[in-house]
Amino acid sequence: MSGTNRKEAEIRRLLDLPRPPVPADLVPRAARRGERVLRRRRVARRVVWAVLVAAVVVFTVWAWDVHPWVPPPATTTPPLEGW
Repeated sequence: MSGTNRKEAEIRRLLDLPRPPVPADLVPRAARRGERVLRRRRVARRVVWAVLVAAVVVFTVWAWDVHPWVPPPATTTPPLEGW
């Protein structure tokens, strides 16, 4: 028996078996779990957005105070000539 025929025979045997019973409360449990998953995703998304907004505000305040686009003052004086 080749590999394909053996797989087909196994699948046919599984399909011929009686189906297992489904729990009566399966739908409500699945709905509650789905609601929890959606709630967690929503909370996580809000936390990520809040952190992103806070980072933008902190960066803006820092840039407003420090002025990183302005070159720093020279630490040495130019040589004196003509004295």
